Amino acid sequence: MNTPALEFKDFSFRYRSQTEPTLRNINLRFERGEKILILGPSGSGKSTLIHCINGLIPHAFPGEYTGTVSLLGEDIFGLGSFEISKRVGTVLQDTDGQFVGLSAAEDIAFALENDCIPPAEMHRRVREAAALVDMEAHLTKAPQDLSGGQKQRVSIAGVLVDNVEVLLFDEPLANLDPAAGEEAVKLIDSLHREKGRTIIIVEHRLEDVLHRRVDRIVVLDGGRIAADQPPEELLSSDLLRRTGIREPLYLSALRYAGVTVNPRMGPQSLETLDLDYGPLRGWDRTLARETAPPPKPGGPEERAGKLLEVRDLRFRYSRGEKEALRGISFSVARGECVTLAGKNGSGKSTLAKCICGFVRPDSGKIYFDGFDLEKLSIMERAEKIGYVMQNPNQMISFPLIYDEVALGLRTRRIGEGEIKERVHDVLRICGLYPFRNWPVSALSYGQKKRLTIASILILQPSFIILDEPTAGQDLRHYTEFMEFLLALNRDRGIALLLITHDMHLMLEYSVRAVVLSGGNPVADAAPFEVLTDDGVIEKARLKRTSLYGLAVKAGLPDPRSFVARYIGHERRRRESGPPPGKDR
Repeated sequence: MNTPALEFKDFSFRYRSQTEPTLRNINLRFERGEKILILGPSGSGKSTLIHCINGLIPHAFPGEYTGTVSLLGEDIFGLGSFEISKRVGTVLQDTDGQFVGLSAAEDIAFALENDCIPPAEMHRRVREAAALVDMEAHLTKAPQDLSGGQKQRVSIAGVLVDNVEVLLFDEPLANLDPAAGEEAVKLIDSLHREKGRTIIIVEHRLEDVLHRRVDRIVVLDGGRIAADQPPEELLSSDLLRRTGIREPLYLSALRYAGVTVNPRMGPQSLETLDLDYGPLRGWDRTLARETAPPPKPGGPEERAGKLLEVRDLRFRYSRGEKEALRGISFSVARGECVTLAGKNGSGKSTLAKCICGFVRPDSGKIYFDGFDLEKLSIMERAEKIGYVMQNPNQMISFPLIYDEVALGLRTRRIGEGEIKERVHDVLRICGLYPFRNWPVSALSYGQKKRLTIASILILQPSFIILDEPTAGQDLRHYTEFMEFLLALNRDRGIALLLITHDMHLMLEYSVRAVVLSGGNPVADAAPFEVLTDDGVIEKARLKRTSLYGLAVKAGLPDPRSFVARYIGHERRRRESGPPPGKDR
């Protein structure tokens, strides 16, 4: 029998600071050259499993374990972190936290410099690694001048340069626009096919990862292995829904049409789905009968007027550079939820900075409830507008979770009794109440995101800008949090501007989508219209919803209407039905 790349045997692990094990009786084998996807809700043990593979456990996170873990036939706990790094390369979710060089080339060369490789060979190997990820033309660029997708490619090259056997990707799509995410999935697949690497991917965006086939999907739940199956078998079961993991949207549409999904249909992707399979016939007519007509035009703006209005906004970071914003105009009503979409570098974050007062636009106006924001300082704007940044590490100020959330209330001299009650309430909403007395350093990246959101929500502003609010979140926390935000929409008239690459989020929760490309406005329309318009999708590097692809593949006469009907159906079901993971 061939020696596996990795093997867990009867393995359990408990962190030193905890009373219960995080991983329980894990038996798992990764063959050389396999590509495996690991799924699981937050707290299921995914991060701990990763840390056991890349050596952070026990070298950085000590604890007690039973059983064994072998890496290429050797006991992994008998190897040093340096030895493990020569066999396992990790690409982190937060690529900014992985950069160590002043240029892309320096970053790729980091491992070679530590090995004292001669300069000529080092340059050759850096160029070869950069070529593998199509980054040869960007080697002299500084990290801050690279897009999110380019940063990820540099990180991949930085582990490939060492010729590692195992490549571990920790939520590689979390901070990428849809088109860049699709390119990342293709790149990972090419490394698997052409280089024979063992690939392990941990990711919440299941549908996007399955754009290219994986050999197996491993599901963790409560520190145990809930499933280890080929994708077609797992997608045909109800395990994803029971464990709170989002299934592909096209499969949800089939299930609501009464179709029983089974492996013979090829459900692992829209491309492999066999619509000529007998039980599928007539699914579209069934769904059409079950769904109501699409919602009528006209939203909160018609009812409540404009809360935020941006008029012809222009901005450039320095003289001689291209404008980052080129005549942006749009408005958001009180209680409206609007998505701001576009590829990495399109101007979304710059627009948010202008609204919050972090930078001053070159021309144009921003009005809030009819008042010119130019007259207000950043602190005064913060009383009206909350801003949740994309990178949680840039927002956190205190070592303890409770103190971080309480900061805004303490600066306003609220009594400690009221602070405690409000902090606990917000932590419950954001799924962090069990960790209220923990240090921030013990949280995962996704948990840190929820912490920063909690620290803004506790102030109850009338307008909140959220930059990638659901990145790295499992379906249960995603849904609980978004439902809480929508309750603020409905009950208190708080407006939301969601900066996101998550097309599911755009479709499910926002009433409008404002789309930017290269600092230019390219669309301001209902989300289903945006995600069924190939022209807008191409300009903004978005991704056409699989609902539209399903309708086109089935030959429906009006695919756009089908998408609108289904989204309206889902919103009504969500408002009246039980939470995800429960029987409907």
